[in-house]
Amino acid sequence: MAVSDPTIKTKPAVDETGRKSSRVLQTRDLRKEFGGLTATDDVDFALEEGELRCLIGPNGAGKSTFLNLLTGQLEPTAGSIYYDGHDITAMPSHERVERGISMKFQVPSIYEGLTVAQNLRVPLQQVVDDDFAVRTREILERFDLLAERETTASDLSHGQQQRLEIGMAMALEPKLLLLDEPVAGLSVEETAEIADLLCEIAADDGVALIVIEHDIDFVESIADRVTVLDQGTIFREGSIEEIKADPEVKRIYLGEDH
Repeated sequence: MAVSDPTIKTKPAVDETGRKSSRVLQTRDLRKEFGGLTATDDVDFALEEGELRCLIGPNGAGKSTFLNLLTGQLEPTAGSIYYDGHDITAMPSHERVERGISMKFQVPSIYEGLTVAQNLRVPLQQVVDDDFAVRTREILERFDLLAERETTASDLSHGQQQRLEIGMAMALEPKLLLLDEPVAGLSVEETAEIADLLCEIAADDGVALIVIEHDIDFVESIADRVTVLDQGTIFREGSIEEIKADPEVKRIYLGEDH
């Protein structure tokens, strides 16, 4: 009986996202069906190391489903996900986290009964053996939460909770950070602060980011490149200038007829 070659399965992942490639993520023909509904339809999506990509589209376009496929919260119906030289299509969520994929959800998933510092200790325990106090202080300072370190998380403002969850995601030292509407419900000032943080994370830490967002002004302030999803497929990709000028994008996303 012939012995199967394990490199056959890993070769596409290495070719597309390995050391010789600048890409950190590539999906091929990625599809997710829920009964008779196709939520994502043969999506080919590529992301460069350190790139800040915004994902936009009308409600029901498949944006959150796509992120959940990347994190392993959902299992694809068909297709492949390559990340950092590995085929992670069937990899459990916790192993993806260990390999450097971290996500911030639309609704902050913090531990409301714990203090801010205690919230940070939860992810830090996965990556730090000691020096918890040092790393906690570094993150608190970076995310402007040092004065709230002993504050119970439920007592934080919405904007502070958003910053805390991004800080918790960054505590895992990711290579790929996924964010689902990180500025929903924030003030103009808070939105600007989050924009500065995300740009800093991409530029200074070299982390690749995928950000789902409806606020086109926020997208314009942060995105290296924009992907438009519609009915589960990639409808357009390009710079924010190209996307805003596209009449078909205006029609399906911005609600304009011309």
